[in-house]
This record gives sequence, C-alpha cells and structure tokens, in this order.
Amino acid sequence: MEVNPNFSANAVNDFNLVMRAKEGDQKAYAELMQRYKDSIYFMALKMVNNKDDSMDLTVETFGKAFENIDKYKPDFAFSTWLFRIATNNCIDFIRKKRLKMVSINSMVDDEGDERPLQIKADTLNPEETSIKKQQQEQLKIIVDKLPQRYKTLIILRYFEEQSYEEIAQQLDLPLGTVKAQLFRARDLLHNVLSRRKKNPGSDF
Repeated sequence: MEVNPNFSANAVNDFNLVMRAKEGDQKAYAELMQRYKDSIYFMALKMVNNKDDSMDLTVETFGKAFENIDKYKPDFAFSTWLFRIATNNCIDFIRKKRLKMVSINSMVDDEGDERPLQIKADTLNPEETSIKKQQQEQLKIIVDKLPQRYKTLIILRYFEEQSYEEIAQQLDLPLGTVKAQLFRARDLLHNVLSRRKKNPGSDF
C-alpha cells in the first residue's frame, strides 16, 4: 500500500504508524492513540456533554479503529477516518440514549456480580514485565482505586499475565477494544503513580 501523495507530513507519519500497527506493533497503536485521544475526547464532549461518557466513547472509538485497522485505506488521512468513526460512535450513543437503552458493563452480569475469571499464564514483553516487578502490594492498592473496567483489565494483564486474546475472549470484548482500554488504564495508572511519587501519601 502506497502513501497518498497529497498527504501532509502529519498524515504521512500517521500512515507509517498504521502500517506498523497492521503488523502488530503495539507501540504504533499506543502512539496513534496518544496523538489523537485528546482531540477525540473533546469532540465527543461537545456532542454528548458528559465527561465520563466522552471518555468511554473515546476508548470505544480507538477500540473500533484498532479492530478494523486492516480496513483503513489511504484515500483519506488516518485522522479523517478516525474522526468519522468517532462521530458515528457519538451519534449511535446519542440515539441509544434517546431510546433509553442502558449499556451494561461488559465485566458485570445482569445481577451486578463480577464474572468468574479463568486464569492462564502468558509471556509479557519487557515493558510489561518491568511494570509487574514494581512493589505489587502497593500497586494493588492503587489499582483498586481505578474505575472497575480498567482495574479488571490491569489485574488480568499485569497481575494474572493473560494475553490480549485471552482477555478479549474472557470478557467477550473485541480485541481492539481490549487494547484501547488497556492503553487508557495504563495511562491512568501512570498518572496516579507519578502523582504519588511527587507527593508521597497522596491519593487520587
């Protein structure tokens, strides 16, 4: 696949990242999300006027984009394609909200109880191994303060060492959604750890 000659420098950089992502490069996924997560979030916020919903819609947008990354074609810049997904995602959300359809947390059943987790071991990459080697008891206390969906993903990935595929299957989520939510969970965790390092004893 050749890059569109009409692309700007930023669009060319995005195109190269997409090509790497299609080959399974997790850092490319992370960089694409880092580049556009704020823009997508504020666009969603303007449409739905709710911070929590906007954050969820941002994660869902990247999940859908990553899940369908092979369908991206360079007729348009990646950012154009991504914002189209985000816009459609927000429109669907608004439509469902108007119909009073209630979304159910994918990790909780109809009774509000957590689903039982089946644990299998998987090899972590060096970056993830370094996370696991941190003081785990202190880390678990911090992780416990994260929103439930992010806490569950962090526990499954870093404490129970499950693969992305196993988590996706276990939580009945698309693989792209698992990756996007884990990027967000890891970002939240990093911010909390940074604040605690600067201010020992501080909370969220």
